[in-house]
Amino acid sequence: MHYRAWEVVRVSAGVAYDCDVLVVGGGIVGLSTAYAISRAAPGTRVTVLEKEAGPARHQTGRNSGVVHSGIYYRPGSLKARYAVKGGAEMVKFCAEYGIDHAVTGKLIVATDRAELPRLHALVQRGRENGIPVRELGSAQIAEFEPEVRGLAAIHVGTTGVCDYVEVARQFGEASGAEIRYGARIERVDRRPERGVAVRTERGDVVRGRVLVNCAGLYCDEIARLAGDDPGMRIVPFRGEYYELARRELVRGLVYPVPDPAFPFLGVHLTRGIDGGVHIGPNAVPALAREGYGWGVVRPREVAGTLAWPGSWALARRHWRYGGGELRRSVSKRAFTAAVRRLLPAVTEADLVPAPAGVRAQAVLRDGSLVDDFLIKEGARTVHVLNAPSPAATASLPIGREVARRALAMLDSV
Repeated sequence: MHYRAWEVVRVSAGVAYDCDVLVVGGGIVGLSTAYAISRAAPGTRVTVLEKEAGPARHQTGRNSGVVHSGIYYRPGSLKARYAVKGGAEMVKFCAEYGIDHAVTGKLIVATDRAELPRLHALVQRGRENGIPVRELGSAQIAEFEPEVRGLAAIHVGTTGVCDYVEVARQFGEASGAEIRYGARIERVDRRPERGVAVRTERGDVVRGRVLVNCAGLYCDEIARLAGDDPGMRIVPFRGEYYELARRELVRGLVYPVPDPAFPFLGVHLTRGIDGGVHIGPNAVPALAREGYGWGVVRPREVAGTLAWPGSWALARRHWRYGGGELRRSVSKRAFTAAVRRLLPAVTEADLVPAPAGVRAQAVLRDGSLVDDFLIKEGARTVHVLNAPSPAATASLPIGREVARRALAMLDSV
């Protein structure tokens, strides 16, 4: 589809537009969307509103920096298609702009016989997704990771690491968009016949023809402010990390075999681009959408989570799994025991607390965890309602898809 450049910023009704597309959220998805719009339709005026003082302060800047291969995701799903394509594009983007990155490959290791069928299923899934996978026996694991132990493993060569904060910053710069930091949204006035006006806490009003909601942890709230029913609720899960003091114990990336019932990948070992090794995350309910520690509690947000029927259904369905995650959160000994399944040489003294992240997980009314990227449209609005991991890896194709929808709306109004 060809998109014309939008140069007219005043409609016959007398509304003066500050931009054509108003993007809410300065994380990697919002900035990738701005970048994609500028490439697909040069001349389109884009404004990005971000409540923090800089880009990528939440999910983007608080993950393990992994460029995922796409092996975990259901064939044909957006996650599978966008992660495979996006991973290759991310490596190319980093090389083009001189952003630190490395294609390291990773091991997925089975440490118990009960995990072997799931490991074999991952091999099949990887092949269905077009990902080269090498199966390893117990003795072959040491060729890649001398200190790691397991019954069997698979090696995925396309996995890597990069600096996603720098990637997001480069998306913003290359997009040519106007990016306003410190712009926390207080009100949204959406009028299908005219456009969308947003008022910030500072009292600024920004008017656009189309609004794109990439607000991450607050995407459902922004959707409701715009007058759309998102049909889901963000339930925040904190992922807690440690840094490995003896970083020489790990050469690259090492993952356990994940439980297919959950979108979480389990406690894994990640050597980042700075040479440090992160261990984690676990996944525990956060007491605030930006609850990076147990001491961060926002009663209004806790009440909102508890008022959502899906939260209770989720708790009833997965209380046993959640109990194990909580135990590892409050007990360093329990966390260390989980790590020792993969890395027997590690001790409690080797684990140094590191900054946590929070996953913006969409939960449906029946308690189902949304397991794919979720993008919905309203009148003059496009909402990205579920974009946790591997969204950073997939940010280029996600941005193009969101941009396509936003530009199609512009073309129809």
